[in-house]
Amino acid sequence: MYTDICKLFHIQYPIFQGAMAWISDSSLVSAVSEAGGLGVLATGHLDGEQCRAEIRRIRENTDKPFAVNIMLLSPKTEELVQVVCEEHVPVVTTGAGNPGRFMPAFREAGVKVVPVIPSVALAKRMEKEGADAVIAEGCESGGHVGKTTTMALVPQVVDAVNIPVLAAGGIADGRGMAAARMLGASGVQIGTRFLVSRECTVHQNYKDRILKARDIDTVTTGQSTGHPVRVLKNALTREYERLEREGASAEQIEELGRGRLRMAVVDGNTDQGSVMSGQIAGMVTKEQTAGEIIEEIMKEYTELMSAPCV
Repeated sequence: MYTDICKLFHIQYPIFQGAMAWISDSSLVSAVSEAGGLGVLATGHLDGEQCRAEIRRIRENTDKPFAVNIMLLSPKTEELVQVVCEEHVPVVTTGAGNPGRFMPAFREAGVKVVPVIPSVALAKRMEKEGADAVIAEGCESGGHVGKTTTMALVPQVVDAVNIPVLAAGGIADGRGMAAARMLGASGVQIGTRFLVSRECTVHQNYKDRILKARDIDTVTTGQSTGHPVRVLKNALTREYERLEREGASAEQIEELGRGRLRMAVVDGNTDQGSVMSGQIAGMVTKEQTAGEIIEEIMKEYTELMSAPCV
């Protein structure tokens, strides 16, 4: 499966690893890139120099291409962009905003830019701004989500732009990858399944919650704030639901979430912490290396695409 995504980003397989704050560190990123995908470093919890250190660790572990994700709402966006350009990172993915004002700097540094988008309108705008590709992310994804499903969003984005499109949200195996290809996507981005890879340094309690999850175990919190987040149900999500029922302010609801992701990822408190996960968690049932995950996905995909029509 050599698509325009592979050619554009110089990777073996058109598989991006989703950027997950506190989770997608140099260990996971280098393992995914070394296995032929594109590892993506999450920087939502990093400052510029911490980001630089992680970039250099990645390069110590692999000579393959990798990416850095920048959440444009971060107060540290300016310094992160500067570090990415100084380090000549091959690819940047962006979220929560428009990277347009940083495009000249990225171009000068030779950095390819791939925004994560939740709508056709934003995809078209990103193409005009000079994006190299876009990631159309459906609401099945873990973490911050939009309102449209992957099945509905991807083909509409593919029809609307002339740059490559990756599909994200609800994809964890070769069947999901084949479905994305049928919708017109040139590749996929996968987060939740890589979360339980052996190279992922998230607390084991977090991994165990993913491995035990059922199809109905995720919920979106923060609907009333305009910043919905998909997570696994626990005591924290029940508190979110109570506050929203009682008409709490956006400030109260957002204050409740402060520090909760770190609590789950680092401390292993999966009852009071924010256990971000996609709806696909019910299909993730085993720990594997990143290489084994990619190999299994590609084997399933190849068998499906080469099978005779019935």
